[in-house]
Amino acid sequence: MTSRLERILNLDDFEQAARRHLPRPLMGYVSSVAEDGHTAQASRDAFEDHQFLPRALVNVSSIELERELLGRRYALPFGIAPMGISALSAFRGDRVLAQAAATAGIPMIVSGSSLTPMEDLAGEQGTDWFQAYLPGTPEEVEALLARVTRAGFRNLVITVDFAVPPNPETHRRHGFSSPLRPSLRLAWDGLVRPRWLFGTFLRTLVQDGMPHFENNAATRGVAVLSRNVNRDFSGRRHLDWSTLAHVRSHWSGNLVVKGILHPDDARRAVATGADGLIVSNHGGRQLDSTVAPLRMLPEVLKAVDGAVPVMIDGGFRRGSHVLKALALGADFVFLGRPFNYAASIGGDAGVARAVQLLAEEIERNMALLGVTRLAELGREQLRPARSVAGEHQAP
Repeated sequence: MTSRLERILNLDDFEQAARRHLPRPLMGYVSSVAEDGHTAQASRDAFEDHQFLPRALVNVSSIELERELLGRRYALPFGIAPMGISALSAFRGDRVLAQAAATAGIPMIVSGSSLTPMEDLAGEQGTDWFQAYLPGTPEEVEALLARVTRAGFRNLVITVDFAVPPNPETHRRHGFSSPLRPSLRLAWDGLVRPRWLFGTFLRTLVQDGMPHFENNAATRGVAVLSRNVNRDFSGRRHLDWSTLAHVRSHWSGNLVVKGILHPDDARRAVATGADGLIVSNHGGRQLDSTVAPLRMLPEVLKAVDGAVPVMIDGGFRRGSHVLKALALGADFVFLGRPFNYAASIGGDAGVARAVQLLAEEIERNMALLGVTRLAELGREQLRPARSVAGEHQAP
C-alpha cells in the first residue's frame, strides 16, 4: 500500500486510481456532475482568472499554515467537505475521514447522507461538524436537531441548494440509484473490482451488516441496497427562509449555511442568524451552467462585510487554488471528492497522503510567493489573467 500511495503525486492522481478501484456505479456517483458538466468545468476554469505576483528575497525559512475558524484553530486552512455514502467507497469510510481529519488537525463535515450513525463519528477522535438536508416538517426538523445536539456536534451545516434532486441522467448512465437496486449488472460491476468487493463491500457486510442511510432524519433510514429505490428527498420544495429561522431558534451551536452564491442570499442568511457561509455550487452536481463559487466570492464577501466567516468549496485540487481563494478573502476552503478517492484506495493512509500533498503544495507556493503567514495573503498577490482583464475592459 505504501508504494502504491507513493506513486500518487497530486490530488487528481487519486481520482485516476479510484477509477481503477471502484465499481462503475460508485465511481459514477462520486464523480457525478449535472447534465453536460458546465458548472463543474466553470469551477475549475475560475482559478485561471487569477495569476500570482510573487515577491523576491523574502525570508521564508518559517511558514505558518494554521487558521482560526468559528472559535477553533486548525492546523491547515482546508477541510473535508460532506460526502454521502462514503462507507461504500471505503471500508468504514466516514470513520476513516473523520479520524484522519482529527489526526491532521482539520475539520471534516459529516454528510446527512452518510451510512454511519452520527453518534459514532463525533468526539475527540472524530469531528464536531454535521451537515443536514432538512426534513419536510418542523417536527421532523426539531427531532433531527435534537439528535445532532445529543451526539455532541457544535457546528451545524445546512445545505440550501437541494430543493429538488438533480437530473438523474448521469447516475442512470453509470447504473447508480439510491438505494442501489440489486441486479445482475450491479453484481458484475462488483465482481470486476475484486479488491473493492472483498475489501470494502463484503467486509462491511460481515463486520457491520448491511449499511443504511443513518442520518437523514432523527431515525434510521432505508438500507443502501434495496429493491425500493425511492429514498425520500421529497418534501423540500416548500422550505424557505422561515425554515432556516426555525433551525436557528432550535440550534444553539454554530450555524453554517452551505450553497450560497447570490450576495442577497448571503445577506439574508446572516440576517437570519447564520454564523458562517459556504460559497458553493454543490460540486457542480445540481444546476448546470451555474456560476463558479470563486467568481462569486468577492460579491459575497462584500455583501456580508466581515460579519461572519466565508468559506468556499468547488473544484479545488491544488495548493495554488486554495491560496487564490484565501487571497481573494475566503476564510477557509473545503474539498470533497479527492478525500473520498483517497479513502477508497488507501484508507487512513490514503487520506493522510492527500492532506500531506495539499499542505506541501500550499507551504511551497507560499514560500515562492514570498508569504510566511496566511494573514499576509491578499489581492496584492494576484493579478487578473490577460483574457479576464480584456473582458473587463471591453465596452
